[in-house]
Amino acid sequence: MLLLLLVLYSCGKDKIDRNPYLSIINFNINLNLNLPAYDNLRYAGGGLIIRQGGINGLLVFNLNGNDFLAWEASCPNHPIRDCSNLSITGVLAECSCEGFEYSLATGQLLNPKENSKKPYPMLFYNVRRSGNTLIVSN
Repeated sequence: MLLLLLVLYSCGKDKIDRNPYLSIINFNINLNLNLPAYDNLRYAGGGLIIRQGGINGLLVFNLNGNDFLAWEASCPNHPIRDCSNLSITGVLAECSCEGFEYSLATGQLLNPKENSKKPYPMLFYNVRRSGNTLIVSN
């Protein structure tokens, strides 16, 4: 039994740190893709900012026509401030505070500062599709 515990303990080598800048917010939002407000989500590569849910809203991205991703609309690499809201430019999310750019397909920071510690990716939210409705939650 002790050997099993040691094996299980040693399996996880990388510690996953919780982002200290973004608090946990519980929400459940339904997006009806038939509504004109969500036209940008009808095609692959389309993205949209939803100002409800999350801390500063959501960034919803149509990855390939059928799969959708949702991210927190706050920059994950500094405390929340007036300039922390991310904007969408094509397939990128941009933070106006320091010009950080994130991939809407992966959530990863694409242009980290030279001497910065390991940057946080964007905060991911769950997305489930039911017919023409996206259900985004945390």
